[in-house]
Amino acid sequence: MPAQSELERRLSQRQQLIRPARLQTSGRLTRVVGLTFEAIGCRASIGSLCAVETSAGEVVAEVVGFSDDILYLMPADDAHGVIPGAKVRPLTDQSGIPLGIELLGRVIDGAGEPLDGKGPIQTQRRASRQREKLNPLARRPVREPLDVGVTAINALLTVGKGQRMGLFAGSGVGKSVLLGMMTRGSTADVIVVGLIGERGREVKEFIEDILGEEGLRRSVVVAAPADQSPLMRLRGCETAAQIAEYFRDQGLNVLLLMDSLTRYAMAQREIALAIGEPPATKGYPPSVFARLPALVERAGNGGDGQGSITAFYTVLTEGDDLQDPIADSARAILDGHVVLSRRLAEQGHYPAIDVEASVSRVMPQVISAEHLQHAMTLKQLYSSYQQNRDLISIGAYAKGSDPKVDQAIQMMPMLQRFLQQGMLDVSPFDDCVTVLGQIASRIK
Repeated sequence: MPAQSELERRLSQRQQLIRPARLQTSGRLTRVVGLTFEAIGCRASIGSLCAVETSAGEVVAEVVGFSDDILYLMPADDAHGVIPGAKVRPLTDQSGIPLGIELLGRVIDGAGEPLDGKGPIQTQRRASRQREKLNPLARRPVREPLDVGVTAINALLTVGKGQRMGLFAGSGVGKSVLLGMMTRGSTADVIVVGLIGERGREVKEFIEDILGEEGLRRSVVVAAPADQSPLMRLRGCETAAQIAEYFRDQGLNVLLLMDSLTRYAMAQREIALAIGEPPATKGYPPSVFARLPALVERAGNGGDGQGSITAFYTVLTEGDDLQDPIADSARAILDGHVVLSRRLAEQGHYPAIDVEASVSRVMPQVISAEHLQHAMTLKQLYSSYQQNRDLISIGAYAKGSDPKVDQAIQMMPMLQRFLQQGMLDVSPFDDCVTVLGQIASRIK
């Protein structure tokens, strides 16, 4: 009937005008234990953010777990002023970190907020921490060397574009200085530095004294000092990786320096233990060893038309113990490792790279056969001296006992001069290879 069809038409128009109301449920805080908040009455997914009411306003916390109807949250900032039964509401506006060329020369925290006092960072794109994993078969193989400006690495531990290297060192042997040398001497287009869990004093000293104005100009520094919450330290590493991924997707070659992978593991350990995950290996819960490869695999070469991320992850070896669980796990998932020796540092040999204990697994694929032969010749001579160092130092070695050792003793001053380098010096890759060939030609 015409009247009924007209009524149906008007009802259809009215239905289109109706918009479903977005109901935002809020809960309340029931318990605070250590760094963990427990809330009931609200629904939120893992990784989402909530605002927790305090006596001084609100503090932002991230959902890190749940049990039945209880949400476990970890605050991003100081939780001073939290009150019992405080209101907890999920945040609908969860803008991600800024991504763009405007990040170059800036210092930001784990959430992407500026720390350098240069004003807000205005970029056209902001991205959440969710990302698409690269198909391993879509990645280009590592075939080109990357110049890092450090003689010992360029000549004897050559790094390829897209390689992931570990920098294993105890405290106070010069790892931060070595990272600064690579930022100044590298030929990478963009450098992303993650300073995670460092002392606040060291952050500023690294930026001003080690990185310098020239190095900062083409770098992005993500800083999450030791006094920040474990959540912010965890975010700091992931933010640095995401920024590096952005520049790689633009077709640029990126050098990612992460100091340190150990602090990342410790931050995850704090969070996991706080929400009740049982410890497994030397106090580290299983989730730590699941997140390490997930972070490391974000580096590497991209697909066709994309650039590369060459990454150096520092690993703190407690008491110079290379069998530490984090160090042992890192060695298995990285493409090589550079070991810094406390003995060399005590002798004033900088950078204190122990070429005998270090290895680059992709070196044969990125250099010429002649370069590889020269590097092997020099390392064999260096190893001959180190194996007899104690006998030589006390005068117990009799000259003529071994011609190889005799030549090593004669050439050791030249090798030491070759492997040592000033903090502000830059050694181009071609120059390192040329001098290496000259030294190797003198070895019989």
